[in-house]
Amino acid sequence: MKDNDSKMAGGGIFLLRDVAIQEIFTPEDFTNDHKDIARAVEDFIKGEIISRGEEIEVLNNELSRELMRKAGVLGFLGIDIPEKYGGMELDKISSAIVSEKFGYGAGSFGLTELNHTGIGTLPVVLFGTEEQKKKYVPGLSSGELIGAFALTEPEAGSDALNPLSTAILTEDGKYYLLNGSKQFITNAGFADVVFTYAKVDSEFFTAFILEQIWDGISIDEEEEKMGFHGTSTRAYHFDNVRVPVKNVLGEVGRGHVVALNALNMGRYKVGAICIGSAKRAFSEAVRYAKQRVQFGRPICEFGLIREKIGKMAVKIFAAESMMYRTAGLIQAALEELDKNAVDAGIRTAKTLEEYLIECSINKIYGSEIEDYVVDEEVQIFGGYGYIQGNHPELAYRNARPNRIWEGTNEINRTVIVNTLLRRASKGTFDLISAFHRVFEGLEKLKPVTSDEREGLDSQKRLTHIAKKILLFVFGIAYQKHGNNLREEQELIGMISDIITEIYAMESALLRSQKILHGKKPDKAPLPVKMSKVLFHDSFERIGFLAREALEALEDRELLEKHLRMIRGLMVSPAINTVALRRDIADAMIRYGGYSF
Repeated sequence: MKDNDSKMAGGGIFLLRDVAIQEIFTPEDFTNDHKDIARAVEDFIKGEIISRGEEIEVLNNELSRELMRKAGVLGFLGIDIPEKYGGMELDKISSAIVSEKFGYGAGSFGLTELNHTGIGTLPVVLFGTEEQKKKYVPGLSSGELIGAFALTEPEAGSDALNPLSTAILTEDGKYYLLNGSKQFITNAGFADVVFTYAKVDSEFFTAFILEQIWDGISIDEEEEKMGFHGTSTRAYHFDNVRVPVKNVLGEVGRGHVVALNALNMGRYKVGAICIGSAKRAFSEAVRYAKQRVQFGRPICEFGLIREKIGKMAVKIFAAESMMYRTAGLIQAALEELDKNAVDAGIRTAKTLEEYLIECSINKIYGSEIEDYVVDEEVQIFGGYGYIQGNHPELAYRNARPNRIWEGTNEINRTVIVNTLLRRASKGTFDLISAFHRVFEGLEKLKPVTSDEREGLDSQKRLTHIAKKILLFVFGIAYQKHGNNLREEQELIGMISDIITEIYAMESALLRSQKILHGKKPDKAPLPVKMSKVLFHDSFERIGFLAREALEALEDRELLEKHLRMIRGLMVSPAINTVALRRDIADAMIRYGGYSF
């Protein structure tokens, strides 16, 4: 790593340097404790949720509260909560495992649990005073209290930090009078604690802790939604709610810090739950393809069905690799913190903020892969996939909102690039220096023209080229627009998608290399094949996005020169993706689902 790169010591650093396999965490690194928590969640879901069948998908707030208490007794609601407040205080790997498992089998209840443990609890865990934590966190950890996060307003969706809700300090200085409305609030029908946001004196965006039973708080009827029918979604109305001054969360005027950090971890958890959902959809699709007989044989034996299974498996492998890599990065950073420090929560939030880029990447990639997989599940089931009562119909409806909440995927794409721009302006991401180094050496780079059959050296070189191309395109965009690049959202979307593809490729590559050079190299052939297919597809997309971005940035003469260079580099070696996907599909079919 160059000296001027070393300033950027956390999130996003992968864009500036090569990453060693020892630096990443993978599912193959799970400890016995990780495996135990996974089995415990699976047992709970089988015994308490799957056993109830369709009952889980019908709105029943009393049932939801009952299940939340049972999950609390088992510790699942307190994974991210310190022991001193009744939590389990497990690592972020365990947190990701729990979210993934709930995504796999909990249906609507998975969303109830996700919102409660993420944005419905973390605001007070991270930013609460000692008095606030002692009062609310033990109940949130046990499930005796249910949390809700009320940020969205009828006129303030993605522009969430500019609400119409107001809070005015009373003359005696003891209360804030809160007025306004919030909508699309998960768990609102049976919540006890509400984290909400308003502008103090119509100017200072501030976070508050409310208790739903307080006078002046009313809720609308349940929303009738496309999916997640078993979850509560209502609107809040605040009419001169008297909020004690001691229930300000964080500092007056610093509510954005509370909201964005809670959302950041929420995004990461959404990514995990989407991967669990995608794995379930994949397993259901494989199971059906093995038993559905047409033209005298199971449809899993037909080429186009095997192609679908192979493609789905590759995408899930990449998403899973990214998610646990990110969990490992966050956990490694958190281990350096003093858990007993008075400001431990705030320091934890700052650490989470460091990986804002990776959390947004996981949310985007996880939710879009989930959508891809459940769509193909419907296709494999054919007409039966469209019929209510079959898994694909439910999975299809429940998958769709994951691209909307915790910040739409469009917002998260801007978060990725805007975070890098902000760090560039602070000097912690030296984009211009990186661009100049890349520009000077780009013409000397050679394309990767051959691929070794069993190794991944070619893919490692392709990753190196992809990062150079990204820095080249990003640098040109920054030179032309500076910080005004924030307003060029089409360009931001292209750059963000390149960054996401690179993170996916590199995560799959490093995981496969780690298996290949680890204690069980006999398990490497399948992930190596999946990585090769992923690179073949993703590298081509990066080239397309890079060309599209340059066409929007440069004049004709310079554009033609740079496009020639891009075309010369953005070619991947020829591989037989048809054969590789067949091998991948055959392995998954033999296993009966996702085998990694």
